[in-house]
Amino acid sequence: MASIFEIGAGSLIGPTDGGTVTQATNKSTGVTLNTESGQITMNNAALADAAEVSFTVTNSKIAATDVVVACHGSAGTAGAYIVSANGIAAGSFKITVSNVSGGALSEAIVINYLALKGASS
Repeated sequence: MASIFEIGAGSLIGPTDGGTVTQATNKSTGVTLNTESGQITMNNAALADAAEVSFTVTNSKIAATDVVVACHGSAGTAGAYIVSANGIAAGSFKITVSNVSGGALSEAIVINYLALKGASS
């Protein structure tokens, strides 16, 4: 795979695979998506104002040294959520979503994520 920082034909080169998955049951239900990048549609269960929820993404492409970036990609109220990736381990990472809207929300937001390969030496 070419470096993510290489530019070819006027576009940035990135991951070679992606996918989608929809969260079942509630906002803390884990998902499995074995791709370098992807979109996760969250369950539309209520999330109270100032509350946060975390769930595990099982992903065989993830190493403990990788960097995972996540953001609120689409659906739901723009600016109402803070999304972060954390707890990165071999084969999984966690996503935490915080509601900063000022009120309870019941939205099936879409989270975009991207895994950047890292190394410890």
